[in-house]
Amino acid sequence: MLKSKYILFVVFLLSAVAVSAQKAERNYIRKGNRLFNDSIFVDAEVNYRKALEVNPKSTVSMYNLGNTLSQQQKFQDAMEQYVSASNIEKDKMKLAHIYHNMGVLLQAGKDYAKAVDAYKMSLRNNPTDDETRYNLALAQKMLKDQQQNQQNQDQNQDQNQDQNKDQQKQDQNKDKQNDQKQDEKKDQQQPPKSEKQNNQMSKENAEQLLNSVMQDEKDVQDKVKKQQKVMQGGRLEKDW
Repeated sequence: MLKSKYILFVVFLLSAVAVSAQKAERNYIRKGNRLFNDSIFVDAEVNYRKALEVNPKSTVSMYNLGNTLSQQQKFQDAMEQYVSASNIEKDKMKLAHIYHNMGVLLQAGKDYAKAVDAYKMSLRNNPTDDETRYNLALAQKMLKDQQQNQQNQDQNQDQNQDQNKDQQKQDQNKDKQNDQKQDEKKDQQQPPKSEKQNNQMSKENAEQLLNSVMQDEKDVQDKVKKQQKVMQGGRLEKDW
């Protein structure tokens, strides 16, 4: 009998603690909501975190904390809260809200592919949400434009690379032409070896030419000597 009363007392005590914890959680969430609506986001964040300390699996606190962090431009931290909430939450309507807000953050970060997936998950849980459907259509259009722009950039990059290769080839050809012109100029300044060889006389021809010149010179000297002799003889013959 005493054992049964003790068990009942423990159960009652645990229930009271749980009720107290739930009440504290609700109070923190409500206070956080009021601060959020008044745009006092830092204080709202504090209260949502206190709610999570009381109940670490509170998806409402995670979701609201994510919204507060988003308002403070803490997008990565906000996404972590949404992801944590989506892994725990079972209610479809709440899941639809979580995925919708995930899509908004992804779209703001220009990650349109993941934003499309998030909006689709939201619509699977709540197919009647027109706002999510509109956001999905917008994200799909922006994703298409992004892909087209990327494709154009890739094509332009390829064209630039081809132009650079063509320019390099033209520069190489120009260098070759300049080298050829310089070689031709050198050839014009210096006579070809074959011509030089042709202009050179052989040793035998040189000796023949030298002998001929020497013979001509001897003939001239002989003629001069004869004339001198004649002149001398004449002088001897004719005494003035």
